[in-house]
Amino acid sequence: MSKVITFGEIMLRLSPPGYNRFIQANSFDINYGGSEANVSFSLANYNIETEFVTKLPDNEMGRATFNKLRQYGVGINHIVYGGRRLGIYYMEKGASQRPSKVIYDRAFSSISEAESCDFDWETIFEDASWFHFSGITPALSDNLAEITLEACIVAKSMGITISCDLNYRSKLWTQEKANKVMTKLIKYVDVCIANEEDIEKVFDIKASDSDVDRGILNYESYKEVAREIHERFGCKYIACTLRTSISASDNKWTSLIYYGNKCYQSKEYSIHITDRVGGGDSFVAGLIYGFMKNMNIDKTMEFATAASCLKQTIEGDFNLVTEEEVNLLANGNASGRVQR
Repeated sequence: MSKVITFGEIMLRLSPPGYNRFIQANSFDINYGGSEANVSFSLANYNIETEFVTKLPDNEMGRATFNKLRQYGVGINHIVYGGRRLGIYYMEKGASQRPSKVIYDRAFSSISEAESCDFDWETIFEDASWFHFSGITPALSDNLAEITLEACIVAKSMGITISCDLNYRSKLWTQEKANKVMTKLIKYVDVCIANEEDIEKVFDIKASDSDVDRGILNYESYKEVAREIHERFGCKYIACTLRTSISASDNKWTSLIYYGNKCYQSKEYSIHITDRVGGGDSFVAGLIYGFMKNMNIDKTMEFATAASCLKQTIEGDFNLVTEEEVNLLANGNASGRVQR
């Protein structure tokens, strides 16, 4: 089976233990994470060959990150070394009506200062059938926006399927800048993935009769949003994860995909949240897995949604579940009973 290439930043994640607030913390739990890296971790867990492409600092923190990737079976053959530092993000987990908070400390990170000469895309894409990036990567610097475009041009010329998770981050760029950059990139994308907010923030396409802050989602209107993305930009598949936030601790979770002038929606899950970070990335990985395994659309969506549901019960960014566990949930075993 051909490889999946992902491209982006992996960061050190520092979190107060449990549900402590930053101001209470006397220590931090250490994890690693980043949108595209999270996708590669999930795929490696499903025995899909994957390569994560990034730039790490040539110091102990860079090598520790490299070792973490290798530990979980993620391909590290196209990681380059250089630059100033590893990016960091601080994560305070919310509970009940108190939302989670993220503070970025990623300015001047090695990947954000990468240059075109760091990556030989024709070599990287040898034996690859899929390329994935997110809207976070081009948001990190103008250089990375250009490098991402270069990667898309080469991937498209080599007949490689390209997916993009819009992943709008207001702390990294403005809606105007996101629209300008992502409009250039989206025309190369075959599979566009977004959540209930991203399409509105990046492309100013709003779902009617929906208010994410109040937990009101009109699923039918999101089907029209997906159709408009297809008609405006030509993406073959448009997938949306739809989260109804009852509180920081309890969410409803479903997804839909637009393809061939039809929409397919997965079953909806009620999740008691352990850690929601990485939920969207695990959905992306499940979607890619379904395509790589030649599943039909319905089965692909159920697998991806079940995988992302399970991720939100696991601490850290990475979705440490097996294909068997995902399939059990996708096939209806949602009781959570002890397996022995």
